[in-house]
Amino acid sequence: MSDLQAKKIINISTGRNIGNIVDININDNGVVDSLMIEQSRNIFSLNRESDMRIYWNDITKIGEDVILVKKD
Repeated sequence: MSDLQAKKIINISTGRNIGNIVDININDNGVVDSLMIEQSRNIFSLNRESDMRIYWNDITKIGEDVILVKKD
């Protein structure tokens, strides 16, 4: 998990950094189901946005430094 947490999560639809991995959800079969992402905060936002779930099927590529996801 620590290897995944060090990677940036990039939305390939927008090119923006989505946030940081805070948790990994594993199903009953021991397979990764989704990643929980703490969304990046805007400089002007005072409140923390809610966490986002990225399903494993949304991940298009896991590289050395980034995880590319397709999220609308």
